[in-house]
Amino acid sequence: MAELTALRAELADEAEHCQSLLDAVHPNYTQSARNLLHYLALRRRDLRPLQQRLAALGLSSLGRAESHVLATLDAVLDTLTQLTKPAAKRTREDPPQWDFTEGANLLARHTECLLGPPTPGREVRIMVTMPSAAATDYTLIHTLLKQGMDCMRINCAHDDEDAWRRMIEHLRRAEQALGRSCRVVMDLGGPKLRTGEIETGPAVLHLRPRRDEFGRVVAPARIWLTADCNPHPSPSPADACLEVSSCWLARLHTGQRIKFVDARDSRLSMTIVDTTGPGCWAELGKTAYLVPDTVLRCAKQDDKGSFETRVGPVPPGAAELVVRQGDLLILGRDNLPGRAATFDSAGRILTPAIIGCTLPEVLDDVRPGESIWFDDGRIGGVIERVEDDQADVRITHALPGGSKLRGDKGINLPESVLTLSALSDKDIEDLSFITRHADVVELSFAGSVEDVGRLLAHLGGQQGPQPAVVLKIETRRGFENLPGMLLAAMRTPCCGVMIARGDLAVECGFERLAEVQEEILWICEAAHVPVIWATQVLETLAKKGMPSRAEITDAAMGHRAECVMLNKGPHIVTAVQLLDGILRRMQAHQSKKRAMLRALKLAFSLPGEP
Repeated sequence: MAELTALRAELADEAEHCQSLLDAVHPNYTQSARNLLHYLALRRRDLRPLQQRLAALGLSSLGRAESHVLATLDAVLDTLTQLTKPAAKRTREDPPQWDFTEGANLLARHTECLLGPPTPGREVRIMVTMPSAAATDYTLIHTLLKQGMDCMRINCAHDDEDAWRRMIEHLRRAEQALGRSCRVVMDLGGPKLRTGEIETGPAVLHLRPRRDEFGRVVAPARIWLTADCNPHPSPSPADACLEVSSCWLARLHTGQRIKFVDARDSRLSMTIVDTTGPGCWAELGKTAYLVPDTVLRCAKQDDKGSFETRVGPVPPGAAELVVRQGDLLILGRDNLPGRAATFDSAGRILTPAIIGCTLPEVLDDVRPGESIWFDDGRIGGVIERVEDDQADVRITHALPGGSKLRGDKGINLPESVLTLSALSDKDIEDLSFITRHADVVELSFAGSVEDVGRLLAHLGGQQGPQPAVVLKIETRRGFENLPGMLLAAMRTPCCGVMIARGDLAVECGFERLAEVQEEILWICEAAHVPVIWATQVLETLAKKGMPSRAEITDAAMGHRAECVMLNKGPHIVTAVQLLDGILRRMQAHQSKKRAMLRALKLAFSLPGEP
């Protein structure tokens, strides 16, 4: 008991030492900020030995103390006092904070302030990211709202103000038609650190027939031949479309063979299988590589000589680099297109691959030995050297045969201390529209107290009511600085947190994502701040129409947050319907970390039971 008494006194003292932070928060969060400080002080200690001793006595092991830290400690101390000295009454130097229900009540009030009232029968809200089509498709928004959407999210990294305005107009019209309310959430794009453009590959068409497991041709490659002076698209799917001379095309007939030598000097032929007004269909039974100006020859009907044409323009190859484990990749500061590595006749690299980045100023902040990840963590490396105009990256993670790296793919620098502001110039411009139309603004890549302060300062400079603020936690720095950013956001009447698990997994490591998202949930519950569970929830269902088993479990885990976000996809309405059902059922099973012990419906019965 002495250990618990001392622990409680320490928590109360540490909170008092932070009175200046408490004085700065909005009155809505006075109790919440104090409880957050108590929780942070509590979790700086290894409580496991104490938890085991308390559990052995049948007492609370402090595992559910997030929303009411001192109330939990007081309840355990009161029980211990009664066990050891039944007639004694424990005295406290400071008055009790609040009972166990007050923390949950505060979180519920803050959630309704941020995300609106709950849908009947479901406490956890559903947020849906709008596709571009929502600007012209009123029916989509009406259907989503009818099926249970509570918050409409608009990503300012896409579309423009005119499209955003039409999306919101559709929502307001749907609200009136259905008698439901829905929050408008607008997401600031933030600084986009991505790979730069890459030179396109050579103009080569790789044509190949479909083969079975034994390498036998089961379907030839289908090629559409059309006139170069007036090209027509293929009337049905084609493996390739070739532009040829109109005079040559007009002389073709069904069954005719077209001979050519491809880019490998292989002598090949294809057969005309159909002729129509705008073009002809040919079939190819062997693999071929065609380039512009490849000569196509046909024998004349009298077999005396041949007539020929040349293949017209061929689209360039994909703009991509292939990097392998152990390769050197140059990350350049200039805006020149990236290019692939070059090799000698023995296959040795002569010049390494090079690629630029959209925010070259980050090269001022990186240091040798720090890790770097590309394309959502699919390719990883270590920075070996930093010079004025480039950084040398040694690839450490890639597929065994090499991984393809394209332009406009994300770059993560989890170990680097970047001086980038979370607010870009475009974000500041977008705030004018957001403050006039949105209920909530999301700060992407929130990483420091200064980032939150800049957003609040810009919001304060706008006319009219300010939208509520949501901090998107998607970097290691943001996760580590979450408590301070929460206290800064609490200066406003209403705030929240989004767990943006995509970049966060790359930044913290996929193996650590589960524990990181748990800790964010705990800290936010201690602050009575609602959490939005985001990124790839039911993604396969939304995009392809069929969920994976893992996605169902993941969606159910989202019930521990106050809101679950779905991303866009052609099957998004189905995803909302399924998520609504999952969240309704999970509500009877679990609340935060506490299991809800409803009666189990089992076929088994105890002896003597009916």
